[in-house]
Amino acid sequence: MPVEEKVFFEDQPGRKFDRCMANGIVKGGGGFVVGAVISLLFLRRRVWPILLGTGFGIGVAYKTCEKDLESFK
Repeated sequence: MPVEEKVFFEDQPGRKFDRCMANGIVKGGGGFVVGAVISLLFLRRRVWPILLGTGFGIGVAYKTCEKDLESFK
């Protein structure tokens, strides 16, 4: 049976920021992998699909983070 942790209000922005950083790493890495696969399979090893995929992943993570942290304004 899990024990519920009491989360103080002061800790909530830190936890959300940590979640945002983890989300950025995961989505940026996913975009990197998708861009690398597309580059290797279809575009004769060009760099721009990797950069574009990584940028899209980080952009989506940034937008999600911005939405999550907006509640603290």
